[in-house]
Amino acid sequence: MTRGRRTSPPIRIDDPDDPRIAEFRHIRERDLTGREGRFIAEGTVVLRMLAAAHGARRGFSAEKILLLENRVQGVEELLVEFPEDVPVFVASAAVLDAIAGFHLHRGVLALGRRGEDRTARELILDLPQKALVVAAFGISNHDNVGSIFRNAAAFGADAVLLDATSCDPLYRKALRVSVGSVLSVPYARGGSAIDIIGALMEREFSVWGLSPAGEAEIRSIAAADRMALITGTEGEGLPPEILSRVRTARIAQAPGLDSLNAATATGIALYEIAMAQGRL
Repeated sequence: MTRGRRTSPPIRIDDPDDPRIAEFRHIRERDLTGREGRFIAEGTVVLRMLAAAHGARRGFSAEKILLLENRVQGVEELLVEFPEDVPVFVASAAVLDAIAGFHLHRGVLALGRRGEDRTARELILDLPQKALVVAAFGISNHDNVGSIFRNAAAFGADAVLLDATSCDPLYRKALRVSVGSVLSVPYARGGSAIDIIGALMEREFSVWGLSPAGEAEIRSIAAADRMALITGTEGEGLPPEILSRVRTARIAQAPGLDSLNAATATGIALYEIAMAQGRL
């Protein structure tokens, strides 16, 4: 294969009802109902992350790609990273918008298949002896989930653990906000917060819950080899039954505001702990 060019030309789509691109129809509505083990990757950055993840150990793969016709040349170098049996379809702006159900200004979509599903306990067993983990409970906002993954990638966290009440990180918006980090940072979603904390403690993690009323300021925490930072819902934060089981940390802030956004707090705390562990 010549670098920068696929041997198979893109396939032209002129009918929004063409069955070959059925999975891309009415994206927003199908975000809410699920895709039976598949997900939508949107934008060039996420496509690049999907290319890197394709066929890797975690098992994410691309099934097909749909592009706005004037975006093909700009992503040719990315397309060659996918196997030839992953078809690439192209369409005009009018047809692409009719397929998606709204104006798709990025013009880059891919249909991915989910990787392996692991429990939090299974993922924890695979972590290195020196590890940093983020656990998030009850996070229903897709922007926050995506941002938590982006923070985890930026500060070198080894895994993200989500309980069953948190939203799916492979939801299109969460994946986009994460700039594809959901495909690179190992994660598990499922189970209860209590079970996840128990699994971390069994593996000798020092577990710290983020709370405005935390006992220690985040930068004063001594680094341990295995550390876990946990955060709660966007509004109420971590409930008392969780906070009573772990040590708690606060982030110093000016008076007048009760707390930080969950993703912002996680980013600040990850930076401090990653620095303390010598990751950065």
